[in-house]
Amino acid sequence: MPSIKGFRFPRAIISYAVWTYYRFNLSTADVEDLLAECGIIVSREAIRLWVNRFGRHYVDCIRRDRPRPNDKWHMDEVVITIRGKKLWLRRAIDADGDVLDILVQTRRNAMAAKRFFQRLVAQFGELRVVITDKLRSYIKPIKTLAPDAEHRAHKGLNNAIEVSHRPTRKREKIIGRFKSHRQAQRFLSAHDQINLIFRPRRYQLTATSYRHARNDAFSLWADYTAEMEA
Repeated sequence: MPSIKGFRFPRAIISYAVWTYYRFNLSTADVEDLLAECGIIVSREAIRLWVNRFGRHYVDCIRRDRPRPNDKWHMDEVVITIRGKKLWLRRAIDADGDVLDILVQTRRNAMAAKRFFQRLVAQFGELRVVITDKLRSYIKPIKTLAPDAEHRAHKGLNNAIEVSHRPTRKREKIIGRFKSHRQAQRFLSAHDQINLIFRPRRYQLTATSYRHARNDAFSLWADYTAEMEA
C-alpha cells in the first residue's frame, strides 16, 4: 500500500483530489481551483503527483474486490495519437459493460492481440464467448488460449464496446491528447476502473437504487482511503 508519510496534507484531501480528477472530466488545474475554493492551497504539480501515486492504489483495491466478471467478453481496439505517432488502445469489457482491462500497444498484429488476450485470461480465467470485430489477428490467439470459447467475429455485435471508447475520446480532448505511451496506459487503467464503481447504469436503476449504489461507491472509496499507510 502507498504511504502518505512525508505528505503535508491528510489522506482525506489527497483522496478527494484523486476522486475528482478521475470521476469528472477535470484537469489538474481544475482540481487545484476546487481545493483553493475550500481554502486548501496546493499546486497542480502536487495534484499530478497524488494522482499518479495514489490512483494506482485505488485501482488495485477495486480489482482485488471486484466480483468475477461475466463469461461473455467483448474486445476491440481504437487508434490514439501520441506525439504524431499512431498507437492502438485495446479494451475488453464483459457482457455487463464493465471494463476488464486496457492495454496501449504500438502494433495491431496477432502478437499484440495475443499479449492482450493472455493478460485477460491470466486475470479472469476461462470464458464462454468472446466477441470481436472482423480483425483477423484475434483468431489465432483466441484459438490457442481459449480453445473451448465461442468466437463471434461480427462488427455489429460489438456496439457495446464501441460505446465504451467514448469516455476515452472525451477525456483525450480535455487533456489535449496524451503526452506519452506510459501516461496513456497509467491514466486509462485508473480512469476506467474508478469510473466502474462510480458510474452505475443509471438508466437501468430507479432513483432509490441509484442512490444506494452511489452510497456504496462512496463507502468503498472511504475504505480504500483508510488502507493508505500513515
